[in-house]
Amino acid sequence: MKKQSTATISDDAPALSRADIDAGKLVLRKRAPTGKLLPNKQRVNIFIDRAVIEHFKAKAGARGYQTLINESLKQAMLGESLTETVRKTISQELRRARKAG
Repeated sequence: MKKQSTATISDDAPALSRADIDAGKLVLRKRAPTGKLLPNKQRVNIFIDRAVIEHFKAKAGARGYQTLINESLKQAMLGESLTETVRKTISQELRRARKAG
């Protein structure tokens, strides 16, 4: 049985107060082409090794282990794209060097 998502998309964002700004609660949210606010995260169910969960729980402290896993996945994505960019650049430079030499 498939569970319905509990995430909602809101048309109206709460009013921003000076206290929110001072507290650092000013967060830019993505909007759909219709102007509706999009949820920041999506709920998923995955199976992860117990050792991995225990590692992130021990490392996370007050931040929460799920947040730490999310940040680690983002860093892995950025690392992959950086690696691919470096490989392409080196390949292009080698081709230029062969043509020039």
